[in-house]
Formats: sequence, structure tokens, C-alpha cells
Amino acid sequence: MSTATRGTMSVDWEQRVDFERLREARLASLRAKLEESDLGALLAFDFGNIRYMTGTHIGTWAMDKLIRFALITRHSDPIIWDFGSAAKHHTLLNPWLNQTHMENDADPHAPHHGATRPRAEHGSRAGISTLRGAFPPGAEIAEGVAAKIKRELDKFGVANEPLGVDVLELPILFALQKEGISVVDGQQVFLEARRVKTPDEITLLTTAASMVDAAYENLYEFLKPGVKENEAVGLVAKTLYDLGSEYVEGVNAISGERCSPHPHVFSDRLIRPGDPAFFDILHSFNGYRTCYYRTFAVGSASPAQVDAYKRAREYMDLAIALVKPGATTADICAVWPAAEEFGFPDEEAAFALQYGHGVGLSIWEKPIFSRLVSFENPETLVEGMVFALETYWPSADGIGAARIEEEVVVTATGCEVITKFPAETLMVAGGQRYYSVDGPLNNIRSSQSHLNTPEGRGETLPKK
Repeated sequence: MSTATRGTMSVDWEQRVDFERLREARLASLRAKLEESDLGALLAFDFGNIRYMTGTHIGTWAMDKLIRFALITRHSDPIIWDFGSAAKHHTLLNPWLNQTHMENDADPHAPHHGATRPRAEHGSRAGISTLRGAFPPGAEIAEGVAAKIKRELDKFGVANEPLGVDVLELPILFALQKEGISVVDGQQVFLEARRVKTPDEITLLTTAASMVDAAYENLYEFLKPGVKENEAVGLVAKTLYDLGSEYVEGVNAISGERCSPHPHVFSDRLIRPGDPAFFDILHSFNGYRTCYYRTFAVGSASPAQVDAYKRAREYMDLAIALVKPGATTADICAVWPAAEEFGFPDEEAAFALQYGHGVGLSIWEKPIFSRLVSFENPETLVEGMVFALETYWPSADGIGAARIEEEVVVTATGCEVITKFPAETLMVAGGQRYYSVDGPLNNIRSSQSHLNTPEGRGETLPKK
């Protein structure tokens, strides 16, 4: 299982990502899982599932709008309904959406003039959903969606079989049910298909991670007292877009006292000397995502921050050492601390702090690693899985915390970490900035100067 990177573009002189092979492999995996299920068809509104099924993408601006939808049945190729202009684009530039079931996939009501047999329909159609309720109910958009789906289910002989759906709005659900369609959960079929990554997917995931490596390099050089969290976010976003990112989903920038408890959102806080600062960088390259934390100390680090980082690193390394085919998510979670050990009443309250999750076209895929669910519902690791492991530990002074995340690929004999920016020990950002008459100040020191002297700590008697 190779994690090599060979550039961000296809070339004629070297085998890189083969996108045709990628699309065919994804569709084959989805078909196989559909065949294993008791479903007659799968209907997708989620952008990740639509892309996995159809190989289409219209931009990240529409990701939260649930306006596009795609269908695959046991007896047909994928069909995508999209904005009219996007649907036309697909017919011109997405030849893999040409229907191959010529005789079956035919519209008997719309033959070509003079044709001897019905017209074969294209897999890209104009059609829209309810735009998260923005359309007036009286426009009957939901009913139109249901009618389109019912027509295809009838045509391919699966109208009486369950229809698996990933996510949908209630008006769509009610309209499908009114058509007599049995709607059930189809998300598990999609996620099972996506669980193990192909070599092309692993290359794309590794490339996405390498772009974040570069973003952390720039961020490390940029951090200093006086920088705002939002400025760090802007720097990272520019770096990633300059490198060819498709979408910078978020940069979780947290510093100083905001590190504990972890708020999961950046602010305009000014970073101060001695602050801890951690970042989570999420972006996508050709649809494939990253989830990648690093922690820094700015200027210097307190002993409490150093200790917190050592704990977070220890839990990370114990987990990575166990990753191999045949191990389970429960095995990994067993080496992580219980919620009560780091200040939370139960595992639900501490969820996602000691955590792991699959990474692919979404940032939270199968498998899931959490003491909340993994002991009772363990998942077995297999070669080709790609997931992120993340650990957290608050510092004893009650101010800071450490957060580390590594993305790993399960190999035949163990795993390989694809997040490469240094993290084995706490990094002090900003370089050696402070000098005294005695030479460079120690990088392990309290940001409150008096605490760095025996006198200030009250460890010596006052001079007479």
C-alpha cells in the first residue's frame, strides 16, 4: 500500500492518480455493497456520497443545501439530478455518466422523431430538491423529486423493494412515502463501500496531507506574540489555496486560556508570550479531506504545558503502535484514558477528545474510535483503511492543553503515518527570540517571569 506523492497534476510521462480507475473502483465497491444488502436502490443527497457514486462536483458552495440528488439501482447505472446548467455540463464533459443499459434505460414516452426504438436517456438530468425549505411548499418541489425517483424505480423493476437513503428533508421523505416507496437507512451501505480506500484514494489523501505539512511550516514561522488567531487562519487558508486546495473547510485555531476547555472555533484573540496554541486544519484535494492537529508553544513553554504534551503524545504513540490488520477499535481505545481521568464526568461529555475516525471524501467516516462506543461495538482494522487518531490532555495549571492528531494508513504489516510535520515533542514557535545577559532564555519557562526564579516562587528567604 503506497503512500508516495508524485505531484498534484496528471502527466503523460508518469503514472499518477488514474481518475477513470478511481471512478470505476468506487462505483464497483458501491455496487457490491448494494448487492449484499436487501435494498433495491440507493438515493443520495449527501455531497460525499453523490461524488463517490457519480464522480460529479459543482463546488463547495452547495455542500449544505441538499439540492442535488443521485440514484443507483441494482439494474442501472447512476443517475444524477442537478442544476440545469450543471446537468448540461455533465452531459458534455462527464462521459462516464453515459447510460450503458440501452434497452432498459429508455423513455418510452420520448422517442426520437423517426426512431425505431425508444431514446436512451443520459445519466445526467436537470432536477432540484427543496433547497432546505426555501421553495414554497405549494410549488410541490418535493412531490416532483419523488415522482422522478418513482419513475426510475418502476423502470428498473425495484419499486417494491426498499429504497436506501442517506440524508433527506422531511418533505422529501413524506413525498416518497406518498408514492408508496419504502424508505430505509441507506447511509450504512455508502459508508461500508467507502470504508477501505483504493491506492488512488490513498494517493489523494496523502497529497492532501502533504499540503497541510506545508501550511504548518508557514504557520510555525508566522506565529509570535501579537498575531491573532484569525490571522493564522487566513495564512493557512491562503497557503492551501495557493497549493491547489479544492476547499478549506476549516482551521481550528485555539490559543492560551481558550485551550481548556476546547471551544473548537477560532476567535480574534491576540496570542501572548508563552501561550500554548493548537490548530486543526481541514481541507480537501480532489474531494479527499484532512483532519490534522498540531500544538505549539509561542516563544516558550511552561513545564505544565510540556507535561501535557508528553501525555497527549504518549497516548498517541501507544495507539499507533497497535494499528495493524486484525486489531480492533476497542484495542486502540483501551490505551486511552477514561473521561474521568482528565476532568469529564463521562465519555459522552469527553467525546472527540480521545478519538479516531475514518477520513476520505468526508472527515468522519468508518471506522470510529471512541470509548463511548468502541468497546461494545468494536470494528476490525483491515489493510487500506485510512483514519485519523487524535489525543488531548489539559495542562495541570488549568490554562493550556495539548492536542495532537495523526492520519494513518493501515498496511499489510502495520501502518504508515502520512501527517509529517514534526510532533514527537512540543515545538516552540517563533524561533529563539529572547536573550538576556546570561544568554538565550530557556524555552521551557513560565510566561510569568517571577515564577522562573526561586525568590519569586518563595523558595528562598528574603535578604536581610
